[in-house]
Amino acid sequence: MTKLDVLVFAAHPDDAELGCSGTIAAQIAQGNKVGIVDFTQGEMGTRGTPEIRLQEAENAAKILGLTIRENLGFQDVFFRDDEEHQLKLIQAIRKYQPEIVLANAINDRHPDHGKGSSLASNACFMSGLAKIETFQDGIVQSPWRPKFVYHYIQNNYIEPDFIVDISDFWELKIKSIAAFGSQFYNPSSQEPASFISSPEFLPFIEARARELGHRINVKYAEGFTVERYIGVSNLFDLK
Repeated sequence: MTKLDVLVFAAHPDDAELGCSGTIAAQIAQGNKVGIVDFTQGEMGTRGTPEIRLQEAENAAKILGLTIRENLGFQDVFFRDDEEHQLKLIQAIRKYQPEIVLANAINDRHPDHGKGSSLASNACFMSGLAKIETFQDGIVQSPWRPKFVYHYIQNNYIEPDFIVDISDFWELKIKSIAAFGSQFYNPSSQEPASFISSPEFLPFIEARARELGHRINVKYAEGFTVERYIGVSNLFDLK
């Protein structure tokens, strides 16, 4: 078993890179073990193929220095927050025993993001219930509930509950996003245009990071929402 400090759930390959790869890189730099579990292969996307997307995800994982990355093979667009899919996530949570889970935005332009958000939240709670039985390699898994579930912000603007300085990791974030070359602007591409392949999309990602950074007096940042209040014992822990 590989125990992770942080497990990132993502409805599609590239969701995590676009939404929170700066934070991922920052945690890894501090010695934390971080992994990503993608739900789908993004096979309903306008550009690329499942095979290309899987290779791109593997390349991005190497760039970020992830401990693990796996794909659950859910059906893109049609997966649900139901028992079948919850049990798959519970297996992953119990397998990796993360202290923190990062999940999709609570609502967004793409409906898979909101579904992915609720699926992850429900599975994180249910994973702590001993009477839900799951198996790994034929052995019953032990219950495990992450201490915290945070949601990264994607296309829709959502007011963050806290903001992470990623200024030192901006270039790494951009490299991890660029690993998904099939999805973003390329004037030589013969594939159909999509929402995220427009030449304006990546500048929008930078503008969002700059705007969030400005709010905490740094150059670049990523924002997150919480499911419960965050507590501190020392006011000086707040920056």
